[in-house]
Amino acid sequence: MASGRFSTEVYAQRLTAAAAATADAGLAGLVITPGYDLRYLVGSRAQTFERLTALVLAADGTGTVVVPRLELAALRESAIPDLGLTVRDWVDGEDPYRLVADALGGAPGTTGTTGIATAVTDAMPALHLLPLADVLGRVPVLATDVLRRLRMVKDAAEIDALRKAGAAIDRVHARVPEFLVPGRTEADVAADIAEAIVAEGHSEVAFIIVGSGPNGADPHHECSDRTLRAGDVVVVDIGGPYAPGYNSDSTRTYSIGEPAPDVARRYAVLQRAQQAAVAAVRPGVTAEQVDAAARDVLAAEGLAEAFVHRTGHGIGLSVHEEPYIVAGNDLPLEEGMAFSVEPGIYFAGDWGARIEDIVVVTADGALSVNNQPHDLVVVPAAG
Repeated sequence: MASGRFSTEVYAQRLTAAAAATADAGLAGLVITPGYDLRYLVGSRAQTFERLTALVLAADGTGTVVVPRLELAALRESAIPDLGLTVRDWVDGEDPYRLVADALGGAPGTTGTTGIATAVTDAMPALHLLPLADVLGRVPVLATDVLRRLRMVKDAAEIDALRKAGAAIDRVHARVPEFLVPGRTEADVAADIAEAIVAEGHSEVAFIIVGSGPNGADPHHECSDRTLRAGDVVVVDIGGPYAPGYNSDSTRTYSIGEPAPDVARRYAVLQRAQQAAVAAVRPGVTAEQVDAAARDVLAAEGLAEAFVHRTGHGIGLSVHEEPYIVAGNDLPLEEGMAFSVEPGIYFAGDWGARIEDIVVVTADGALSVNNQPHDLVVVPAAG
């Protein structure tokens, strides 16, 4: 694996698959501007500016990179130089959208895109979409459906990256108890966790939630100046990108001192709900069936109203991506899909808890990339 990206062969296979999906969809081609889709296809971390940078992938598999000359150096860390793609650089005063049309086979009135839709990623800003539409003679369609399955079903290299990211965040969670000292603030704990996330190999911190006591009842609480105290239940949800950019995301719940009996009882139900959802994962089962597996356990114990969010989300280059494990999503799971399983229970003004693992669908079940214990972790109440 080259620094910051996979091998050239991985990206070559992805381009071939994307071109085939484009042809199957009856499209002239894809126009991919900077974002997760471009990173997925060629390993480029280029950014979007007012000058157009785009990968143009025609349905026949021909690939062209349209890039401002002053941004050429930004492509060197990607797989583009090794993939045999044509690079068409341009300078101010030239029309990059005409270069895109040429790469697709010509603008209307010349050779080939008349009446055939071109797809663009949803990350393309309007300042590029509108002039491109003018040159093509029609508004492009979104490429989301073309790339959706490719991004959802992880290849072996991606699964390996997710496993390494999962192991790294597990090492951070193993250190969290030492940070949860009464008298410290949530912000103090979050600062220690941020340092540990990077120390354990992540390139940066994507998010940190330290929700103590009543703050734990807010699923998207981040951190505050609230001081930890004996008796608190603390939700810690953390993650970040790990080379070459695949994210970790794991939640564990901690108790400062022995939990009250009712807390322990309800947490045990949550633990069973999370286990039931993971056990439900296998090819052919739908996303909503996994959600229901967790929800049914909680409902049977009178905790249905305490579970206020979906059971999970896909993960990869983006922390949140498809598939979403939620009621109403009848998408059948496929081997290689990766997503979180994270039921939670929340009691406003009092406490909350969540258990989250990232799992990968295997031929006959699920592989968890997180392996820290699921028990409510009791840390000493004495400061």
